[in-house]
Amino acid sequence: MFNINLITVGKLKEEYLRQACAEYSKRLGAFCNLKIFELDECRLSDKPSEKEIVNALETEAKAILKHASGYIIPMCIEGKQMKSDKFSQKIQDIAVMGNSEISFIIGSSYGLSDTVKSKADMKLSMSEMTFPHQLARVMLLEQLYRAFMISANKSYHK
Repeated sequence: MFNINLITVGKLKEEYLRQACAEYSKRLGAFCNLKIFELDECRLSDKPSEKEIVNALETEAKAILKHASGYIIPMCIEGKQMKSDKFSQKIQDIAVMGNSEISFIIGSSYGLSDTVKSKADMKLSMSEMTFPHQLARVMLLEQLYRAFMISANKSYHK
């Protein structure tokens, strides 16, 4: 069975987001082994300097890279955008290339360090729009579920 790692910086605070993630995690169990790693976000001052932000991102990078393995896909603004059917195909292609594991990475509200991005096999972006940081996890889990349903020719994606 395919292994999916979801590495996230920060914890979900709202119950409704935790419930949505739990639902998609349960649904994904039919298609893959999903592991979610919730890492601590570095605390910053109210008005952090650029240097403080860079240092925090590098600290977070060390924790992220301890869990990242297989085909590494950081979620970042400069990443490639894909329609759901292309995303589904990409996951299939990754498996065909001999990878049984994908690590998706969602950084903190300040993003990801260049160190993490340099380890990417592919960078992915959800949209040019801005979404609440915590919503990204729900959106990615939903798109993963949709991708597996498309691959299985199930009707969820219609």
